[in-house]
Amino acid sequence: MQFTEALFAEHMRPITGSAIREIFKLLAKPGMISFAGGNPSNTALEPEVVSGLAQEALAKYGTSLLQYGATDGFNPFRESAAEFLRGSMVNCEAEDILPTQGGTQAFDVLLKALINPGDAVLCESPTFLGAIQAMREYNAKLVPMPTDHEGVIVEAAEELIKAHHPKLMYVIPTFQNPTGITLSLERRKALAQLASKYGVVIAEDDPYRDLRYSGEPLPTIQSFDEEGWVVYMSSFSKYVAPGLRVGAAAVRNPLLRRKMVIGKQSADTHSPLLTQAIVDAYLRKGLMPAHLARICGDYKVQLDAMLDGFKHFPEGTVHTVPQGGLFVWAALPEGMDAMKVFKAAVENNVAFVPGTHFYTEGGHMNTLRLNFSMSDIPTINAGMERLGRVIKEN
Repeated sequence: MQFTEALFAEHMRPITGSAIREIFKLLAKPGMISFAGGNPSNTALEPEVVSGLAQEALAKYGTSLLQYGATDGFNPFRESAAEFLRGSMVNCEAEDILPTQGGTQAFDVLLKALINPGDAVLCESPTFLGAIQAMREYNAKLVPMPTDHEGVIVEAAEELIKAHHPKLMYVIPTFQNPTGITLSLERRKALAQLASKYGVVIAEDDPYRDLRYSGEPLPTIQSFDEEGWVVYMSSFSKYVAPGLRVGAAAVRNPLLRRKMVIGKQSADTHSPLLTQAIVDAYLRKGLMPAHLARICGDYKVQLDAMLDGFKHFPEGTVHTVPQGGLFVWAALPEGMDAMKVFKAAVENNVAFVPGTHFYTEGGHMNTLRLNFSMSDIPTINAGMERLGRVIKEN
């Protein structure tokens, strides 16, 4: 008997995987300049520091870090993560923290806890491609919320809540992926009020919050939530190292937190204790502030170089000017097709992500996402000039 598509679960058959991961396969081509990823710069990673912290942690805790641990997490990390998040205006205590394997797993176990097949989930339009894939794997009904330069349009979101009765709303409030837009203060307050009014859980995905290069930090959506409707999801991937796969969900509703813990038990038993201990030591030693200051200074220069590079693009191109994060979003003149441009760009050794992949409903063929954090200034200058030329030619 042959193994066929019919053997797969129905909700998995149309899912082909991440377009970004497929693009990564092209990046081994010699001379390729990639604006396609979302990785932190290699210069932001600190192997010597991580190595030293790992040795210190093993010396301090011994075999307990190499044994099985509690799904609820490594208690010292829960304490230091809670303190770190409180500095980011998150209301939480150590007992509210669920360590996860990156912010991605936090969203996955939240979906597992809440979503039945066909349940509506509201999400920004456009939104993070990985979140779209996760929601579809749980057979959710994805309902896009209109956005503008201040993020989710609250009045439209409320009408969608009335129409679709969602259990969950997914929002990236700060330096949004893919657009780089930041949700305004008033809209943060208003979304928290909607969650309470209609009984909708908000997944506040905030992995870029501390990568700020200008402007002032805003309170989290969660800080306006008095009843536990907002789950705040953070990650140390963009701050310390993505390979450690350490994230944290602040879940103030004990019933929901318990269901997420149960969902995580069947997925991985617990997040690795050693990596939790490494990040705990990083936080306790006070290494984060100076590290963030250094990498944010570098990223600002890279962002400015990319923004300047739009002078090579066709007249009529518009783009965001983020205050932080890792991405710039652009819309080419109406009628242009970024998918066709992408093929020509790869042939000319420059890559990006076509924006259509970030829309639950597809379309928006003239849009694209560019990442600047993985390229040095000469590479950004050369890549933007090359990409602009390819777009004009196509």
